[in-house]
Amino acid sequence: MIKVGIIGLGAIAQRLIPLFSNHPETKIVAICDTLQVRVQEISNQLESVQSFTNHLEMLENTELDLVYVTVPPKYHYTVVSDVISKGINVLCEKPLANSTEEALALFTQAKEKGIFQAMNFPLNYNVGSKSFAGLVKSGYVGNIRRVELKMRFPNWPRLWQQNEWVATKEQGGYVLEVGVHYIQQIQKIFGKMKVITKHVQYPTDPLASENGIIAFLELEDGTPVLIDGLSQIAGEEEIKFTAYGSEGTISLVNWADLEGGKFGEPIRPIESDQTLADSLINNLVKALKGEEATIIDFSEGYEAQVVLESLRG
Repeated sequence: MIKVGIIGLGAIAQRLIPLFSNHPETKIVAICDTLQVRVQEISNQLESVQSFTNHLEMLENTELDLVYVTVPPKYHYTVVSDVISKGINVLCEKPLANSTEEALALFTQAKEKGIFQAMNFPLNYNVGSKSFAGLVKSGYVGNIRRVELKMRFPNWPRLWQQNEWVATKEQGGYVLEVGVHYIQQIQKIFGKMKVITKHVQYPTDPLASENGIIAFLELEDGTPVLIDGLSQIAGEEEIKFTAYGSEGTISLVNWADLEGGKFGEPIRPIESDQTLADSLINNLVKALKGEEATIIDFSEGYEAQVVLESLRG
């Protein structure tokens, strides 16, 4: 049984808590959050779990095989460093850190310590996104002409995501919170890219995160990548990740839905390949048992951070 500790019990952590709890080979044995009321609430939902409000006390007093770190981004470096120093395997929320320097330092520390490290980039396990990648690689669209990421948010932060940091320029904004998932996917599917030009818009509040971005990037072969984002607008939320090719077009819409068509055809829904269904927890278990698994490690987290910080400035 893999003994799991969780540091940070916000909305994102609470998505994975049931998955860890329900997997036959993982057990949450310790939880930690600076808010006592939140710790108590989650503790009541779990069986035989140790509760802490100080992560150092948790690391010192609990036998752990894996720690999931899901605190706000500016605390990633400190908390993950503390986990690494104890020699405990670590799963970190995205982004890896709050700067490229911190991200590189975490990757270096984990590598030198020789511990298992992974990041929670759920698109790597999502049936829709895995089908998108598979169709691109099988030549459905032909030679890639352009890659686009369109993000539209009527409200940012989203109404379910109101907290003290996700709206800030320092460690929030949709380029960081949402865009980094697709930055990681672009680099995994199409290869490394770099920012050529960008125009980022901000509201009048000097602490607030971006409300608009147009950025032009290039893959290593010169293929253009366009990132186009707006928030505080009329309409519905939409996230659309598209590959345009010499033979067709394919899009991943709102994280999970596929649509596309061949040259000269209309765009239609595409059925995802349900045989690709998988989960992060399954892959963590397999990797920790020494089996082949899909894991996004800190090196890929660092590569995504380089592009992210170039966009955010």
